[in-house]
Amino acid sequence: MDLPSQQPSTQFLTLEESAKVDAALLSSPEKFLTRLTISSHKLLQQIAQEYNVTIEDLTTQQIISWFEKDSKIRREQGIEASFLKW
Repeated sequence: MDLPSQQPSTQFLTLEESAKVDAALLSSPEKFLTRLTISSHKLLQQIAQEYNVTIEDLTTQQIISWFEKDSKIRREQGIEASFLKW
């Protein structure tokens, strides 16, 4: 499984999505969870695409393996080579 580099403009939550969450009638903790859920959904889409499966067919082990591989890339090649930029 080759991980493509994330483009610098790639965002897990767009400004428009963030504004929609801000406008929602939710408490601060609920807004945080909503943002986290939207971001997680986008990341799961990426992982599923790389494994060539649907999100529903992703296994826990595939998700863990994906994070391990991305972490290894970050350690060995630097943050710019990894998908996640943190």
